[in-house]
Amino acid sequence: MEIICQECQSKFKLADEKIPVDRVATLPCPKCKNKISVGPRNKSASSFNNEFDMDPYDASDKPFDFIEEEGSTALICESDTQVTKKIVNILDLMEYHITVAENGRDALKKMRYHQYDLILIDETFYAGSPESNMVLLYIERLSMNTRRNLFVAMLSKNFRTQDNMTAFKYSVNIVINVNSIDEFDKILQRGLADHEFFFRVYIDTLKKEGRI
Repeated sequence: MEIICQECQSKFKLADEKIPVDRVATLPCPKCKNKISVGPRNKSASSFNNEFDMDPYDASDKPFDFIEEEGSTALICESDTQVTKKIVNILDLMEYHITVAENGRDALKKMRYHQYDLILIDETFYAGSPESNMVLLYIERLSMNTRRNLFVAMLSKNFRTQDNMTAFKYSVNIVINVNSIDEFDKILQRGLADHEFFFRVYIDTLKKEGRI
């Protein structure tokens, strides 16, 4: 959802899934502090949030971190501090607003209230395997409208870089082996370019068919 402050006309992005269920949240504009009302949303879109026993919405926590429309955001889910440091340095040069998750539950809470453009997640981030990784499971169940605006890179020790079959299996856009971390920027930028091209063609096709 695009949110516009009626006072200063600043624009901000917020995923539909991050809007409170069946209630209106009043939040201050991060620029002019004017009050902005957001919501409500129906209960159906939040059904699998409860599956992970996530904390209920509490406006006092100030969970909404507004990012200006032109800003890109990234969430890093990696427990290896050395790998995280390298990724942060690269994304900083790419001018991303970066958030580092402390653990799986922290990642889910951040994703619940923020719409990220890029997520980098270790295959076993606070989990024994990709199959039990709660963040990967959450991403797999996102609605298509949200998912196609999100690029997910899975960091792996077991699968080779750009293993397309593994990427498809775990519903991620690209697999990057940690042994390729020194070429991380080139691999990521190539993957992002391919992703952008694919959806540009996809949207153009829908427009030609009159479906959007």
